[in-house]
Amino acid sequence: MRKPMIAGNWKMNGNKSLASDMITSLKEESVKTDVEIVVCCPYTLLALGSDLCQDSPLKLGAQNLHWEDNGAYTGEISAEMLLECNVDYVIIGHSERREYFNETDNTVNKKVIKALNSGIKPILCVGETLNEKDSGKTFSKVKGQVVAALKDIDFNNIASVTIAYEPIWAIGTGRTPTSKEANEVISFIRKTISDEFGEEISEELRILYGGSVNSSNATDFLNEEDIDGALVGGASLKKEEFIAIVNF
Repeated sequence: MRKPMIAGNWKMNGNKSLASDMITSLKEESVKTDVEIVVCCPYTLLALGSDLCQDSPLKLGAQNLHWEDNGAYTGEISAEMLLECNVDYVIIGHSERREYFNETDNTVNKKVIKALNSGIKPILCVGETLNEKDSGKTFSKVKGQVVAALKDIDFNNIASVTIAYEPIWAIGTGRTPTSKEANEVISFIRKTISDEFGEEISEELRILYGGSVNSSNATDFLNEEDIDGALVGGASLKKEEFIAIVNF
């Protein structure tokens, strides 16, 4: 049975005070729940996060990595650097990375491969724009992203990937699909995994929903059959709000 995951993507937010308060509270919460909690904080807080997460089920995540081991890549971060901070997960292919930093399906694929080969579990983001949704291209868009991102990956590693379906039109807008609509897309993603890699792998792999998730709507999404958790943005910076989502 797939263990639910609630992952918080802090994006370019947070400081040591917030991290200490939030992670200490979540560390206590992680002992009381069967939900896997992941904190994806900025690079500058990973070392502190690593110290605070010790001796608890709470997991630490990063928001990006480079596919090379080292080199002249100013401003980038390597898998080895993340591993030194005891990072368990890394977000790859978030729509903001694709839109603002020109990430492509090809670079996303390289990053997924690097993460898996380094022992870091990817949280792979996929999703469509409002125009693609209105044009009836949701399914073709997410299928293309999933297949491209998992190209040339060893079958034995596929189940270590977590996929997050984040419709771009719902991120930070307050607009969300209905839980049924989200589950329909996620069911389609699971079928895509089954078609490409087999039913057994598709049943092991977790698929999250993301996009304006909050304590008011989380339960609706998370009670759907194929939705295994949530990738939470702004609400993950509010302690009581995020804990409420964890306890859906």
